[in-house]
Amino acid sequence: MKKSTESTAGAAEEAARLQNPETHSFPASSPSVLSVVATFGRMVKFSHTVFALPFALASAALAARGHGITLAQVAAILVAMAGARTAAMGFNRIIDRRLDAKNPRTAGRELPTGKVSVFSAALLTAISAAAFVAAAASLGRLCLALSPVVLALVLGYSFTKRFTWLCHLLLGLAIGIAPAGAWLAVRGDLAAPAIWLVIAVTTWIGGFDILYALSDRDFDRTAGIFSIPVRFGIPASLVISAALHLGTMLALIAVGHSAELGTIYFLGVAVVLAIFIYEHAIVRPSDLSRLDVAFFNLNGYVSLVYLLATLAQVIAG
Repeated sequence: MKKSTESTAGAAEEAARLQNPETHSFPASSPSVLSVVATFGRMVKFSHTVFALPFALASAALAARGHGITLAQVAAILVAMAGARTAAMGFNRIIDRRLDAKNPRTAGRELPTGKVSVFSAALLTAISAAAFVAAAASLGRLCLALSPVVLALVLGYSFTKRFTWLCHLLLGLAIGIAPAGAWLAVRGDLAAPAIWLVIAVTTWIGGFDILYALSDRDFDRTAGIFSIPVRFGIPASLVISAALHLGTMLALIAVGHSAELGTIYFLGVAVVLAIFIYEHAIVRPSDLSRLDVAFFNLNGYVSLVYLLATLAQVIAG
């Protein structure tokens, strides 16, 4: 009798579940392809490609004047840029995963939280590096021959903050070689505008990476990480960052003169100068609350404004 009562109750419960879909229990669905791509994109900060890519495209546009450029070359430059940067960021996340786990600001990143496994991050890094080498090969023998040097630089940067406070400039150089690579891809040699662009991007990235490092100054000091904010303090770091950005402006002016560019280009450079002035005005030793605005938003505008001004000048002739 008891067994019959339990069976009847179970049947009633099942009927109630069927009538009310909200009570159904379904197995958790596996992540969609888009969500997986988004997770990996966040891990390598793919959106930050906006910092360096416009300068590489600007360099390619300048190199193409009187020489020409094909869609295949543009596509290969884009793949090479994305591949090298993704490999560098993936490698950096792997190398820094234990430090990131200890830092309150970075503890929520994908590797420390287990959202992405070390194996998956390593696989993405390897595939990205291979894509970079393949793109370099399609751009010519010289680009292919130099690709291991580039990879050594962009991957090796991840170790530099463990032994030198010059790591900001080394990061700048790792990213700053992109315009030289784009120029080589189009012309097969280097010229003064490309070299000045390397200097401009190196000092620009180095300057705003110093600002970025201000937020981790206390943690870096306790963890034994080298940086300009740790070595020189906040006020001096702001001065050094501004000095580097002054160097960026001088290099951009030198690009214009060496490439014999006109008014449109220099108006764009003037807008970049205005952005730099505002960026350094909103970050003060007594108030670092707007570091994110200075780092992400304003520096994204710098690269986009520069690219648009350069393209407009090249089109105008």
